[in-house]
Amino acid sequence: MSTTSERKIIGTVNAPQAIGPYAQAIRYGDLLFVSGVIPINPKTGELLTGNFDAEVRLVLENLEAIIEAGGLSLKNVLKTSVFFKDLDNFGKFNEIYSGYFGDILPARKAVQVAKLPRDASIEISVICGK
Repeated sequence: MSTTSERKIIGTVNAPQAIGPYAQAIRYGDLLFVSGVIPINPKTGELLTGNFDAEVRLVLENLEAIIEAGGLSLKNVLKTSVFFKDLDNFGKFNEIYSGYFGDILPARKAVQVAKLPRDASIEISVICGK
């Protein structure tokens, strides 16, 4: 069984800082659990709105920065959880998402929710493995 000494907080200035009492990511053994990311510009702290395609790209780039801070890459993503404000954006999302993950094909959950932090249009979290 793993011990708490194997639990390590991962963070980077290259992605938005947590907007609540949580870590950007936690490494536990060979796994990396990345918290949900919304389209916040890491340099300004401002939420990007009004352009769904750009919002998705920003979220994926921020996730990539956190994953890299944990010593892994998008190739290590085992599962993504995607939360949409409007599931009608699912097709557009898939086009952009496939450009980042290509044939890696992690497992995925995608759901529409009533509201996201800061009224964002999308939030994504991931689990990675070594």
